[in-house]
Parts: sequence; structure tokens; C-alpha cells
Amino acid sequence: MFLKWGFFLLMNSLIMFMFFLYLMYFYKVILVEFFLFDLMALDVKVYLLLDWVSVSFMSVVLFISSMVIVYSDSYMETDKDKEFFCWMVLLFVFSMLLLIISPNMIMIMLGWDGLGLVSYCLVIYYQSVNSYNSGMITVLSNRVGDVTILMSVIFLINYGSMDMINVREMISICGVFILTSGLTKSAQLPFSAWLPAAMAAPTPVSSLVHSSTLVTAGIHLLIRFSVLFEFKLYSNALMIIASMTLFMAEVGANLEMDFKKIIAFSTLSQLGLIMLILSVGKMEFAFFHLLMHALFKSMLFLCAGLVIHSMMGVQDIRYLGSFFSFSPVISGCMGLASLSLFGFPFVGGFYSKDLILEYIYMNSDNLIIILMIILSTSLTMLYCMRMLYYVIWKGVFCQSFFSKSVGLTMVIPIYFLSIMVVLAGKTLAWMVFSHDDLLVLSNISKIFNMLLIIFTFYVFFITYLIKMEGFILKNIYYFLSSMWFLSFLSSFFFLNYFKIMSMNSENDWHWLEEMGPGGVILFFKKNSSLVVWLSNNYLSSLMVLFLSIMFFVM
Repeated sequence: MFLKWGFFLLMNSLIMFMFFLYLMYFYKVILVEFFLFDLMALDVKVYLLLDWVSVSFMSVVLFISSMVIVYSDSYMETDKDKEFFCWMVLLFVFSMLLLIISPNMIMIMLGWDGLGLVSYCLVIYYQSVNSYNSGMITVLSNRVGDVTILMSVIFLINYGSMDMINVREMISICGVFILTSGLTKSAQLPFSAWLPAAMAAPTPVSSLVHSSTLVTAGIHLLIRFSVLFEFKLYSNALMIIASMTLFMAEVGANLEMDFKKIIAFSTLSQLGLIMLILSVGKMEFAFFHLLMHALFKSMLFLCAGLVIHSMMGVQDIRYLGSFFSFSPVISGCMGLASLSLFGFPFVGGFYSKDLILEYIYMNSDNLIIILMIILSTSLTMLYCMRMLYYVIWKGVFCQSFFSKSVGLTMVIPIYFLSIMVVLAGKTLAWMVFSHDDLLVLSNISKIFNMLLIIFTFYVFFITYLIKMEGFILKNIYYFLSSMWFLSFLSSFFFLNYFKIMSMNSENDWHWLEEMGPGGVILFFKKNSSLVVWLSNNYLSSLMVLFLSIMFFVM
């Protein structure tokens, strides 16, 4: 079943890529409109918008989905509910495709709610206490975005249309709602706590959901509403939020010990970078990096899943040493994804990330933003090297057991994705940016990122390879590693309030139990001993009882 659906999605991805080439070559946009009904002044329509943005994004999402489903065939091999898992992943992909091809708020709302609901079901898939808590944080954080989407729909109804095309007039009012929706789904700063928590899901789900689908839904919405950032207020607000998220995630990734959470923090930092360039108004750059990030991050997650699967489910990176001796090729693929992540020259992510950084160096006159970008780029390199150091090269504790056999269906998707990571960067750079803005930079600005990578490697060499000393900062360490207390704050106030309410409701349940089923059972228990005695004794005893009763009556 997994292989069949994986092949089907892969073929659809190829068809979408051919269609993307056709649209790019002939400069075409296809818009299909279905008129449903009209309600007074409001026309309710359903659209399918096929332009280069939606078709290329669909191609990438379908490709990653096909790889993840083939990978799940081996990963979920021993799971008894693997078919249910497959259907859930397919439903998730369908919701995402619905969101991508719609320029209409009704269809966006359908895809948006579908993503939220199915992601909750996938996060709680393992059905442990940790999974349930993580799922609840995920779904409640995303509900904020769902509510603001609904409110923006109400505003749009007031204007007599639900399309994004004639949205410019009312964007100044409705912009706050659209921006909040984008921030919640993309886990930007006030709502960041749910993304590392959602790592409780199976690794193939993390690869799909937290690389190319759920977290990119908010960015896709803001790309569609990119007219929003012509307003200085929204542009500045998003720039501040994105740069803070970027910095917070980078520092968190350097202090985290859970393998999957490190990759979740890196996703958060890359989303912050995409949001930052989006706030400057460069929708094309943001979209390009979105596609590249989806490819190399899903590959990194699949490599992490294979490592965890081989190590019997251990996720603490201190226990995952010397993986290179177990599988050099997969270690190489993981290194390739890491190089792509911190923008090593001429590897996938370099083409998009370098473009974004150069544009910010050229256009931004805000010194604090530029310093935060430089520091964050350096920290990205540092946590990638740290992750490789712990998992592939050395490790702290030596792991003595390996699973020696790795299924072919787990390895092949990683190889396919690594080929795409190498080829896609330059290909998309040629196609999408054939005649874009000219970047005018001095020589030092041009090679600055390369110098930064060399300097960071030197810092890593001194810190880890020579001394390998832990940094003990106590309370500051706790503050930085706990996402600036965000996970605590995003649940504390609600939990405190609900605790009082739940105590009251618990007392009500006790009374109901006493008066209802519990009371009835107690009554029957007390009065059933006589019946039991009668049924267990012989007929002679019953006759004696009957005669004695008759004697007393007479």
C-alpha cells in the first residue's frame, strides 16, 4: 500500500514539474472558477489558481510526500496501525494541496483546518502522555490562527468578496488577522512552543509536517498576501518578530540534547529567516528558500529517523556516537543536508540563503538586524557541526548496540532527496530568477558569508575538538535552552485556570457517580449476598428454610 501510493505521488510530482516548466516558458497563469451561489451582494465561488508559485510548491510537496510514504513502509513495519497511518498522511497531503491552489478564503479555510486537525491526530499517534500533551499544545496554538482566519473571512464577507485578488482596499484592517494566522502556523515568537513539542510524532511525520507542509502553510498564506508588507507597520512588526525568532531558535539549537528537537529548532530558525526576507518585501526570495528548505530539511529528518531507528529509538545525541562506522553513505547524506542548511557554497541551500543574506546586507540600514543575522548565521554553522560531531564522529557515551539491517525502502528516499538537494538549487535559481534585481555589493560583503563559515569552524574546532568543556551558566542556560520560557508561559496560565475548573467538575463527577452507577452497584452488592447464598445451597437447605419459615408463621 505504501509503495503504491508513494509511486502515485511521485508521478504526480513529475507531472506538476512539467506543468511548471510549461507555465514558466509561456508566462501563463491558469485560473479555474466555479460559481456556487450568491447570497445578496456576496458571490460564493471556488477557485483553482495554477501559477508558477502554486505548481512548483505542489511539485515539491508531492515529491517529499512520496519519499516519506515509501520510507514509512520500513519505518512503521512493526506497527499494527500502519494502514491508518498511511491514510492520515495522505489526508494531510490533500489538505496541503487544497491550501496551495486556492486564492479564495473559503478553500484556504478548508485546507487550513484540515491541516490543524490531521496534524493533531498524527502528533498523538503513539498515544503516550507526552504525545497527548504535545498534541494539545500543537492544536491549541494553531486554533489561534484558525480563529483569526475566520475573523478575516467575516471582514471579507463585509466587502462582498472572498477572493485575495481585490483585497488591497481592506488589507489595512484585516492585515492583523492574516499576520497572526501566518505567525501561529509558522511558529513565530509568541507561538513557538508547539514546534519542538510536536516532535513526539513519528519521524516520517516530522519530516513531512515540519519541513514542507504545516509550518510552510503560514508562509504560503503571507506570500499570497504579500501586498500586506507595503504597509510599514506590518513590515516592521514582522521584521522584529522574525529576527527574534531566528536568534532564539539558533541559541536553543546549540544547547539542546534531543536529536529531533535540534532539527526542529533549525526549522524554526529557517522559518524566521524566510519571514525576515518576506517582511522586506521580496516574495520570490522567500518562496525560493521555502522550496530549498523543504527539500534539505525533510532529508535531514529522514536521516535522523534512520539513526534513531538503528539505535533502538534513542534520541539523546550524547548516546548516538560513531554512526559513521555503521553507515558511511547515510552519514554523508546527513552531512550534505547540514552543508545545505548553513549555506556552504554550491550546495542546495546556498543559492537561496546567500541571496537572502546579500539582499539584507545591501538594503537593510538597521544595524541590530544585520548583527542578529550575522550572529544567527554563525550559530547555524555551529549547531550543524555540533550535531555532526555528536552523532556521526565522536559522541560522549559509546553506544554498543546497532540494528544491523536497514530496509531498502528507508535508504532509497534519502538518496533521491540528496540528488534533488544537489540539483534543485541551481536549476530553480536559473528558472525563477532569470531577470531579477541587481545586487550591488562590495567584495568584502560578497565573500563575507564564506569568511563567517571559516571563522565559525575555527570557533567550533577550539570549543569542541580541542577542549570539549561544557559551559555552565545555570539559570541563564535554563532560560536560553527553554526557548525563553515560552513552553512554560504558553501553558502555565491556561493550566492554572483549568486546574481550578477541573477540581470543581471533579467534585460534580463524584456526586454523579455516588447517585448514579456507583450507588446502584453498591446497593446491589449489599443486597445480593442473600441471593448468592440461596443459589449456592442445595435443595434440602431450601426445604429446611421453607419449613422453618412456615413453622414461625403458624
